[in-house]
Amino acid sequence: MKRVIKWVLGLTAALVVLVAAAVVLVPMFVDVQQYKPRLEELVTQQTGRSFTMGDDMDLSVFPWIGVQLSDLRLGSPEGFAAADMVAVDRFEVRLKVMPLLSRRIEIDTFVVESPQIFLERRKDGQANWEGLGRTDASAAEKKSAQEPTGPADQGLPIESVMVGNFSINNGQVSFSDKTAGLDKQVTEFNLNVADISLDKPVQIDLSAKLDEKPVSLTGTIGPVGDNPGKSDLDFDLALKALGMMDVTLAGKLADPSGRRQVDVALDVAPFSLRKLMAELNQPFFMETADPAVFEKIAVKTRLSGGASAVSVTDGTLTLDDSSLTFQGAAKAFDKPDIAFDLVLDQIDLDRYLPPAPEKESTGPSSAGGKKESTGPSSSDGKKETSPGPGPDYDPLRKLVLDGTLKIGQLKAANVTVSDMVAHVTANNGQIRVDPLSLDLYQGTLSSSLGLDVRQKTPQTRIDLDLKGVQAGPLIRDAAAKDLISGTLTADAALAMAGDTPDHIKKTMKGQGQLTFTDGAVQGIDIAGVVRNAAAKVGLAQKTEEKPKTDFAELKVPFSVGKGVFHVTGAGMKSPLLRLNAAGKAFLLKEELDFRVEPKLVGTLKGQGDTEQRSGIMVPLLVTGPFASPEIRPDLAGLLGGGLPDKEKLKEMIDTEKLPATDTQSLEEEGKKVLKGLLPGLSN
Repeated sequence: MKRVIKWVLGLTAALVVLVAAAVVLVPMFVDVQQYKPRLEELVTQQTGRSFTMGDDMDLSVFPWIGVQLSDLRLGSPEGFAAADMVAVDRFEVRLKVMPLLSRRIEIDTFVVESPQIFLERRKDGQANWEGLGRTDASAAEKKSAQEPTGPADQGLPIESVMVGNFSINNGQVSFSDKTAGLDKQVTEFNLNVADISLDKPVQIDLSAKLDEKPVSLTGTIGPVGDNPGKSDLDFDLALKALGMMDVTLAGKLADPSGRRQVDVALDVAPFSLRKLMAELNQPFFMETADPAVFEKIAVKTRLSGGASAVSVTDGTLTLDDSSLTFQGAAKAFDKPDIAFDLVLDQIDLDRYLPPAPEKESTGPSSAGGKKESTGPSSSDGKKETSPGPGPDYDPLRKLVLDGTLKIGQLKAANVTVSDMVAHVTANNGQIRVDPLSLDLYQGTLSSSLGLDVRQKTPQTRIDLDLKGVQAGPLIRDAAAKDLISGTLTADAALAMAGDTPDHIKKTMKGQGQLTFTDGAVQGIDIAGVVRNAAAKVGLAQKTEEKPKTDFAELKVPFSVGKGVFHVTGAGMKSPLLRLNAAGKAFLLKEELDFRVEPKLVGTLKGQGDTEQRSGIMVPLLVTGPFASPEIRPDLAGLLGGGLPDKEKLKEMIDTEKLPATDTQSLEEEGKKVLKGLLPGLSN
C-alpha cells in the first residue's frame, strides 16, 4: 500500500512539474507569430472584409491566460472614403485559469486602446457596414437544422463573473451620411467599468465629446443576479450634456429578457432649449414672436410599463413662466388608447406663435393698375385651387381618448380667458369636447363641440352659451377695434361639414341670438347719419362728433344655411331711438346686404320697452365686403316716407306719459336730438 501511495505522489509531482514547465517554457519557445496568418484568414472569412493584425503579439498561459494584440484593422468595401471601418491600436485581455475549473470567470484586465469606427453612407445609399458577416444562407440553415434542440432556458453555464478592470480608452466614432448631408463625430470616448460581478451593482463612468461638445454618463447598474436576463435590473444613472443639460434616470428593469417592464423616475434639470440648439450648431426649429421663450424647460415624472402599456404619474413640466402637472396612460398602441389629466397654471400662447407678418405695400401689378389673373376664378371672384388628396382621418377613427385639461389663465390671439376646463373624449371616430367652460371678460362661456369622422366628410357641431361677457374689451383685444360695447349674452347651435373653409361655409347651418345690454355701437352714429341725411334735403347740418350710438338693448337673432347668414328681426332700443335691422351676409363672397331702420321716438325708455313707437324713420343700407362695408342712408326711403314738421316732432315727445321726475331729462334729451335734426327749432 505504501508503495502505491508513493507512486501516486511521485506521478502527481511529475505532472505538476510538467505543467509548470509548460506554463513557463511554452510562451518562450512557441512562436505565436506563426498563427497570425491563420487568424487573419479566419476573421476575413467570417466578416467578408479584409482583416490584419500588427506584429506586436503576446501570449501568456499561467496563472493568467493573457492575449495582447496590436494594430487590428477591419477594412471597408471598395469605393468608400475610409479604408478601414474599424481600427484598434491595442487590445489586451487577462483571464485567470484555475477558477475556470469551477465555472467561475475572473478577468483581471480587458482593455481596448484607441478604437476608431468609421461609418459611411454614400450618395447612392450604400453603407460600408452593410453585408458585414454575410454567410451562405443554405449552409447556415443546414447547420441550424443539425444542432440539437434543448430547453429554452437552461440558465447561465457559469457560477460567477468578476472583472477587475474593463476600459475603452480614447475611442472615436465618425458617421457620414452623404444622402442626408449629415456628419457627426464622437471623440475622446472613454468607458471605465470597475469591479464587475453578478451580485453587486456595477459602477459606470463614460465620457466623450459629440462634435467637440462634452457628454458624460455616470452611475450604477445592477446587480444582474445569478440568472442574467431574468433577474430585475436596478439602475441609477446621470447624463450630462454640453455643460448645460442634466438628466437623471433611476429605477428598475424587470424581466429584461421577457416582458421587459420598466419603472423609472425621470428628472431633467432646467435648461435653455435655445442655447442647447445653438451649442449643437442647429437652427432653432421655429420662429416665435417672443425670442425669450424656450429659455427654461424642466421635466420631472415617473414612467411605468412595457411594450403593451405605459403610464405616466407625478409629472411636472416647467416651460418658461408656465407650470404643468400631468399624468396619463397609453395602451393598445396600434389605436392608440390614451387617458390623461393635465393642469396648467397659466400660459401666453402669443409668445410662442410666429411673429405677425409685416404688411406688404400694395401697388399696381400691371400697367393698367390691375392685378393680372393667375388662374381661373370662381363665380364669387376668388381664385379656384385644385383640391388635394385631403386629410387622412383613419388615425382619428382608431383613436380612443379620455382626458381632462384645466388651465388657470390662457392668452391666445390677444384674448385672455381663465378657469378653463375641457373634457375630451374620442371613440369610433367620434370626438367630443364636453363640457368646455371658461371665464371670459367678467362673464362665462359654456360650450360643447363634436367632430364625427366616421364618414369620408367630417361632421362638426358646436353648441355655445355666453353669459355676462363684456363685449367691448373682448373685441378690442381680439380685433384691435372698437366695434361695440355692452354686456353680451349669446346662444348658438351650429352644424357644418367638410374640412376646408369654403366647404364649411357652404354646409354651415344653425341658429342663435346675440343680446347686448347697456352699451354702444362704436363707429356708427345713427342719429348723425339721420342728421346728415336731413342736411342733404335742407333740414339739418352735419356734425363732426366721434360716431357712436348708445343703446339700452340690442338683440340680433340669426340663422345660417347654404352659405348665407340671415338676420331677421334684429332690434335696438335706446332713449329716443329705436332700430330694426334685417339682411344677409354672404359667407362665400364675404359681402353684406343689410337694411337698418332707425326711428326717433318720444320716450326715454330703452330696455324692456315693448310699446309700438312711431317717429322719424331714416333707413340705412349696409353693403359691401366684410372688411370695408359701406353705410349710407336710403334717401329714396327717407323722401318716400316723408318728414314730420316741427309741431309733429313736439307732439312725438309726450311728457305727460312719463313720471314727473323724468320730465326734465326727457325735455333735455328731446331738445338735443331735435336741435340736431332740425336746426332752428325753438326752445
